[in-house]
Amino acid sequence: MIVSLALAQATPAVSGSAPGGAAAFMVQVLPLALIFLVFWFLIIRPQSKRMKEHKAKIEAVKRGDQVVTGGGLIGKVTKVEEGVVEVELAPGMKVRALKSTLTDIVDPLSAKPAND
Repeated sequence: MIVSLALAQATPAVSGSAPGGAAAFMVQVLPLALIFLVFWFLIIRPQSKRMKEHKAKIEAVKRGDQVVTGGGLIGKVTKVEEGVVEVELAPGMKVRALKSTLTDIVDPLSAKPAND
């Protein structure tokens, strides 16, 4: 008896003005779509734009540019090949680094000496 009363209370009353399944689905999906749009405009879009700018800057590296490697080493580019650059870290000390490991190109006019 108690179980049948509980089941009777749990089932909704059938009437002509009950909301449809499509409307309830839209009410549930709309907040998720809004959250995705916010993430797109605040996180995904700016990050992809920054990645494109960085890739273009690294592809445009040329001889004589001062660069920073992924390990934090700063040096001057002496030779540029397809995917590799030769970086002079100190007079007579040259290393080869992948272009993909370069993190930045430093403007020598705006850079300050480390000890001053």
